[in-house]
Amino acid sequence: MLRTLRLLGVLAATPAFAQDGPSFDCSKADSSAEDLICEDADLARLDRRLAERYAAALEAVRGLDVAATEAETELRAGQRGWIKGRNDCWKADDLRGCVERSYLRREGELVARWILEEPTGIAFWACGGNPANEVVTFFFDTELPSVRFERGDQIDTGSLVPAASGSSYEGNFGRSIWIKGDEATYREPDPDGTSYACVLAQQR
Repeated sequence: MLRTLRLLGVLAATPAFAQDGPSFDCSKADSSAEDLICEDADLARLDRRLAERYAAALEAVRGLDVAATEAETELRAGQRGWIKGRNDCWKADDLRGCVERSYLRREGELVARWILEEPTGIAFWACGGNPANEVVTFFFDTELPSVRFERGDQIDTGSLVPAASGSSYEGNFGRSIWIKGDEATYREPDPDGTSYACVLAQQR
C-alpha cells in the first residue's frame, strides 16, 4: 500500500567547492580513486554534485517528524560505506568506469530514497493476478535513471540497467523490475527471490 509522501523540495546549504575540483581536499587524497577524481574534471563534477545531494538528504532526514536521529545515523553510515566501496574500485579492471558508476548509482539512491526531486512518473503494479499484491515504482530523471520501490512497508531504490527490450531496473539484494509497456516482471529480493507477472493498474 502506498504511503502518503511529502515531496521534499530541499534547498540545502552546501560548502563552496572549487570550481573544477572535487568536494574534498586533494592534498589529503588517500586512495587511487580519490587521486583519479582530483585529476579528472568530469569525476570531480560528479563528486561535487553528490556532495550537494548528500547535504540535501541530510536536510530531508533532519526534517522528519519521527526517528530523525536514527535515520541520520543510518544515512551517515551508508555514506561512509559508499566511500569505502568507491575506494575499493582499485580492484576493478576499469578504475575510472568503476568510480563513475559508483557516483551515478549513489546519486540515484539518494534522490530516490529521499525524494530530492519530483518523480517523473509513478506506476502502481498489480502482481501475481492479485490487485492487493501491489508494487509501486517512482521514476527519477537522474543522470543514471533511478527508481524507488515501495512494497508494503519496504522502501528500496534501484538503477536502470541494460536490457534487450523494455526497461530494467535493479535494486538491492536481487530486487528488480523489468517493464515493457503496461506489463512488468517484478522480482522480490533475496532470499525470497520470487518473481511475479504484473500489470499496470494506475499511472501518474
